[in-house]
Amino acid sequence: MGKMQVLGVIAVILAVYCVHAKIYFREEFLDGDEWRSRWVNSKHKSDYGEWKLTAGDFYGDAEKDKGLQTSQDARFYAASARFDSFSNEGKPLVIQFTVKHEQKIDCGGGYVKVFPADLEQTEMHGESSYYIMFGPDICGYSTKKVHVIFNYKGKNHLIKKEIKCKDDELTHLYTLILNPDQTYEVKIDNEKVESGSLEDDWDLLPPKKIKDPEAKKPEDWDDRAKIDDPSDTKPEDWDKPENIPDPDAKKPEDWDEDMDGEWEPPMIPNPEYKGEWKPKQIDNPNYKGAWVHPEIDNPEYSPDSNIYKFDNIGVLGLDLWQVKSGTIFDNFLITDDVKEAEEIGKETWGVTKEPERKMKQEQDDLKRKEEEEKNKEQDTEAADDEDEEEEEEEEEEEEETKEDTDEALSETDEEEGKLKDEL
Repeated sequence: MGKMQVLGVIAVILAVYCVHAKIYFREEFLDGDEWRSRWVNSKHKSDYGEWKLTAGDFYGDAEKDKGLQTSQDARFYAASARFDSFSNEGKPLVIQFTVKHEQKIDCGGGYVKVFPADLEQTEMHGESSYYIMFGPDICGYSTKKVHVIFNYKGKNHLIKKEIKCKDDELTHLYTLILNPDQTYEVKIDNEKVESGSLEDDWDLLPPKKIKDPEAKKPEDWDDRAKIDDPSDTKPEDWDKPENIPDPDAKKPEDWDEDMDGEWEPPMIPNPEYKGEWKPKQIDNPNYKGAWVHPEIDNPEYSPDSNIYKFDNIGVLGLDLWQVKSGTIFDNFLITDDVKEAEEIGKETWGVTKEPERKMKQEQDDLKRKEEEEKNKEQDTEAADDEDEEEEEEEEEEEEETKEDTDEALSETDEEEGKLKDEL
C-alpha cells in the first residue's frame, strides 16, 4: 500500500471518528459574565445562595480555572443549563466536570444532576425528577463518597458500592461513563476507581432467583457442628463461690457494733472460682451441614436491556446544599465519546492541576512561615514581659532592702546617741 493510500485510510478513519463523536454540552466559563445567559437560577425558593464566577484563591490559570463558586454559607443552591435534547440509546453517555472544595468543606454536595428536557428550570428543586445524579458528597468524617444514582421507572436507585471521593482543597476531575452494554465506569482524575454492571451494582430489577417459598428445612435436619459430650460430667469440687471474705482482713480497733453494726470482712475474688461449668464439645455425629434454602426462578424478574437508556436528556443542574460555601464547579462536559472526554480532561484539568498545586503549596508555606513568625514574636513579647516583671520585682526588692538598711542605720544612730548622752 502506497503512502497516499495510507494517508487516505487515516483520513477516512478520522472522518468516521469525528462524525461519531458528539459533544452535547460543554461549559468552561471562558467568556466572563456571558454564563448568566446560559444558566438559569431556580426561583422555587426565595433564599437560594448566590453563585459567583471566580478561579478562587489559588489556581493553575487565572482565566481557564474560573468556574461557578458557592458564595454564601448554609444555603441551598439551584441553577441549571439547557442543551439540545438527545437519547443515549446505542452509545456511551459520558458526564464529566471538575470540583474544587477550597473552603475545606465540612458538609455539602459537589454533584450534578442530569434532567429530562421537559424540566421547568425556574422551578427546579430537590424533589424535581432527574435521570442521573453523580458526584462527590461530604458531610463530617463519615460521609465522603461519590454518588451514582439512576432513576429507573420513576424511582431513584443508589449504587450499592461505596466509592470514596477526594476531600482535599484541590481541583479534581469526576467522570461517569454509562455504556449500552449495561456496564459503567467511574473515574476520578482520569483514573478508574470503580466499574461493573448496572444490574449487579444497583437494585434496579427484581432478583433473578428467590428462595423457594415451598421449601422448608426438614425437622430432623441437624445443623449443629458441635454438641455437648454426653459422657462429660461436672467435677464434684467445681462449684466455688465467685467472691469470698478476705481472710487477712481484721476488724478495726475502733469499730463500735452499736454505732457501726456487725462487722463483716470485705469480699475479694475467690482464687478457686472456676466459673460456670460447661461440658466439653465433640463433633456431632448427626451433623448434616448448613441447610441451604433452595432457590427458584423469580416469576417477577424480567430482563431489561435498556436500563442504561434515557430518551430525553436536555438539562444539567446544580441542586445542592452547603454548610460552608466556597466550592467551584467547572469544565462541564456531556458527550458520547469516552476518549474525547479523557482528552478534554487532559486539556483542561490536566494542564492546570500542577500549577494549581504549586500555588497552593506556596500559599501554605507562606502562611506557615507567617504563623511561625507570629508565634516567635508572641514568644519574644512574652519573654520581654517576663524580663520586665523580673526587673520590677528586683527593683522592688532593692528598694525594700534599702529601706530596711536605712531603718536599721537609723535605729543604730539612735542607740549611739543614747549611749553618748549617758556617758
